[in-house]
Amino acid sequence: MDISIALALLLIQLIFFLTIRQLQYLQAVMATHHFGKAAEQCFVTQSTLSSGIQELEQLLGVTLFERTKRKVIPTMMGEQIAVQAQHILQLNEALVETCQSAQQPLTGTLRLGVIPTIGPYLLPWVLPEIRRLFPQLHLQLIEDQSEKLLDRLEMGQLDSAILALPYALRQFEHEVFWQEDFCVALPKQHPLATQRMISTQMLPRQELLLLEEGHCLTAHALSACQLDDLALKQTFQGTSLYTLLQMVAGGQGITFVPEMAIYSEQLNQKEISLVSLNEPSPHRKIGLVWRKSFMRKPDLILLSQHIRQIMHQTVNNMSQNSHCI
Repeated sequence: MDISIALALLLIQLIFFLTIRQLQYLQAVMATHHFGKAAEQCFVTQSTLSSGIQELEQLLGVTLFERTKRKVIPTMMGEQIAVQAQHILQLNEALVETCQSAQQPLTGTLRLGVIPTIGPYLLPWVLPEIRRLFPQLHLQLIEDQSEKLLDRLEMGQLDSAILALPYALRQFEHEVFWQEDFCVALPKQHPLATQRMISTQMLPRQELLLLEEGHCLTAHALSACQLDDLALKQTFQGTSLYTLLQMVAGGQGITFVPEMAIYSEQLNQKEISLVSLNEPSPHRKIGLVWRKSFMRKPDLILLSQHIRQIMHQTVNNMSQNSHCI
């Protein structure tokens, strides 16, 4: 019999004797490789956590960790059981959240990831209204690059993520709630700053300032402009859009800006001009992504609908500034 199947059967037989708390202790030690740090993470004393791990080992009849004075090393069996334990914890959490959401939508905790080229611009618009509409919803926000957010989503560390599309979403489901175009940010005295629109052919490639590899804004901008990766290798690569905009303001090049960012404080400066990018649109779409097995899918669809409404209202209120120039 396959060892993973045998472990699953063993866990099913023992699940009634295990406690969720013991499995949480197991996951904490696996993550920290330290009983003291794991105890702090679980808000218990080290002796309480150590006793819980020992009881778990006795129930399972295996050794989960090799213990030395300096470090804690998971055994091979411990690592395999921890994977199964993580599934049990996810199911337990989903069960509780499903019961909560059945009583009232968008309540409880929702762990939401967001990428750096969306979070600073989208969240200030939508979070106040979401909090007003759903005061019992507690959003835990994590900002990271798309691939890392998908990894966290796959491991169950996130419930959903806000990503820019198109993107390789693996096996995840998604719901698009917004789409937008790019503008070109140029120094105020740049020869192209007076143009109504800029086409790909007009772009001075040697002046392009782009985000470093891993940021999907760069991939979407290059795709919108029909430029290949060669453009990325020949340009300065920044770690944040804010850094690129500061360089543009200093006359050191040009960059791409998503429309939702044009109302931010980062662009509230006289040294930068914004010109529309004259390429087929939309240049990117924005949506929520989640696991197919996630049991609060109705909540995410409802959240997506409200974000869409808030975005439309916000943009309409700023209609006089809805174009780059």
